[in-house]
Amino acid sequence: MSAALEALRRDLDDAATHLGLAHDLRFHPMFGGLMAYMAERPCAWLTERGLALKLAPGDQAALLAMAGASRLVAKPGAAPSRQYILLPPSLTRDTPVFAEWLARSMAAPPTKPASKRRR
Repeated sequence: MSAALEALRRDLDDAATHLGLAHDLRFHPMFGGLMAYMAERPCAWLTERGLALKLAPGDQAALLAMAGASRLVAKPGAAPSRQYILLPPSLTRDTPVFAEWLARSMAAPPTKPASKRRR
């Protein structure tokens, strides 16, 4: 694992610990990064570009209003994510504030997987 991903993982561990939920945090490799799960629900995507939280639309707007926040683009040429917002690096290093955003991510309603097309 790269040093950048390891640092983001530690920041997320710190935020989960701040919320008293470190035991609910799990990581799985995904597309060259790590997908983070809290209570078995995806909540964050750690990539070489930074850490993106899965948020409800209202929370997305609030976070996107912050300098340095943007929609995650998973790979070059891909459309921006509709759910994952890339956090400014300064936010991930401020554990109490980051923990508040992590709690918002956990409170976001689950999204349905895309339905399979019928032939």
